[in-house]
Amino acid sequence: MRRWNRSARIDPLDEEGSAALEFIVAGVLLLVPLIYLVLTLGAVQEQTLGAEAAARHTARVIGQAESAEAASAGGDAVLASVMREYGMDPDTVGVGITCAPAAAACPSAGATVIVTVRTKVSLPFMPPIFGLDELAAIPVEAQSAQKVSRLWGSG
Repeated sequence: MRRWNRSARIDPLDEEGSAALEFIVAGVLLLVPLIYLVLTLGAVQEQTLGAEAAARHTARVIGQAESAEAASAGGDAVLASVMREYGMDPDTVGVGITCAPAAAACPSAGATVIVTVRTKVSLPFMPPIFGLDELAAIPVEAQSAQKVSRLWGSG
C-alpha cells in the first residue's frame, strides 16, 4: 500500500496519463488531412481515367465507323456511356475532334482522328459559396488518336 506524503512535491516533468490525449490530438491532426488527401486523389484519378477512356474509345469508334453519320452517332453513344460509367458531369466535359492532316471533312479516308476530352474535378467537401468550388477545381485533359482506313467511306 502506497502512502501519500503531503510534503512531497509534484514533479512538473511527470507525464503520467497524458499519452492517450496526445495520441488522440496527434492522430486527429495527422489523420484528417491524410483522409482528405486520399479522397481528393481518388476523385482526380477517377476523372483522369474517365477522360482517358472517353478519348480513347471515342477515337476508336470514329476511326472504325462506316460513314460520317455512323461516326457521329457512335462517338456520341460511346462518350455518353463512358461519362455515365465514370460519374462525369456532362456540364463540365468538353470534347474536341480534329483530323490530321486537316481536311474539309473530318473524319476522312487516311486521316488521323484526334479526340481531346477536357473536364474539371471539384475538390471534395468544397462549398459552392462565392465560387470556391470553381476556383478549387482541378482541370483534367486526355487526348487520343486513331488512324482512319484509306478505304473509309468507300464501302
